[in-house]
Amino acid sequence: MKDWFTINHIDADTHIISEYRHWEETHVYLLNGKDHSLLIDTSLGICNIYDEVIKLTDKPVIAVATHIHWDHIGGHQYFPDFYAHEDELNWLSGEFPLTMDQIKSMVIDRCELPEGYDVNKYEFFQGTPTRVLKDGDVIDIGGRCIQVLHTPGHSPGHMCFWEKDRGYLFTGDLVYKDTLFAYYPSTDPEAYLVSLEKVSALPAKRVFPAHHSLDIHPEILARMRDAFRQLQTDGKLHHGSGTFDYGDWAVWL
Repeated sequence: MKDWFTINHIDADTHIISEYRHWEETHVYLLNGKDHSLLIDTSLGICNIYDEVIKLTDKPVIAVATHIHWDHIGGHQYFPDFYAHEDELNWLSGEFPLTMDQIKSMVIDRCELPEGYDVNKYEFFQGTPTRVLKDGDVIDIGGRCIQVLHTPGHSPGHMCFWEKDRGYLFTGDLVYKDTLFAYYPSTDPEAYLVSLEKVSALPAKRVFPAHHSLDIHPEILARMRDAFRQLQTDGKLHHGSGTFDYGDWAVWL
C-alpha cells in the first residue's frame, strides 16, 4: 500500500491527493476550513485514503462526490458524512448501470496494484447521503464557501465546485486533459455543452480536474466550449459520432 498516494499542496489549507499508479490518474481535493474539511471525491478505494486525509486535517470531514462513479466514491466508506446530487441517488442504492465484473475489470486495467491486493474484494459503495445537493447550493466549511454547480453531461448528477473567493474551480470529469467520456448511455453530449457554457463563464483563476495532468489552465474552458459548439453546429454532438482530438484533449462521443 506504500506510495500509492501522492500528496501536493495548492495552498496552506488546500491539498491534492493523487493516485498515479492507475490509468485513471485520479485526483482528490481536500479543502480545510475553520469548522470542517471538505473532501472532493474519495478516490478509487484500492487503498485507504482516510489514512492520508487525517495527516492533512484535524477537522471533521465532509465527503462530496463530483459524481457517483466507482473511481470517485471508492473511499466513501470511511466518511459517513457525505453529500451527493439528487439526480444520482439511485446509483447509491443498487441502480448503477455497470455490473461489478465490469467495474472490477476497470480497477485492474493498466494498474500497478499493491502487492497482495485482491480485486475480488472490491466493492461499489452504496449508502444514503447526509445531505442531498442541487444546483446553487453552498457548502460552508467555516471561512470558506464552496458553491455547487450542477454540470451534467458526463453523468446526470455531475457537479463542479466553485470557490469564488479564491477563484478555484474543481471540475471533476467535466474538464480534464485527456479523452473526455461522453459516449456511455448515461452521458448526454448536449447537456455537456450547456455545462461547459456554465463553467466557461466563471472568472476562474485555477482549474483542478479529477484526472490526469494538473498542468491545466482556465483558458481550456473556453476552448472546450467552442469545440462543443462547433460539433453541435456540424450535427456531430451526439452518441456514436466518434472521437474528436483537439491536441491536449479529446472527446469520445
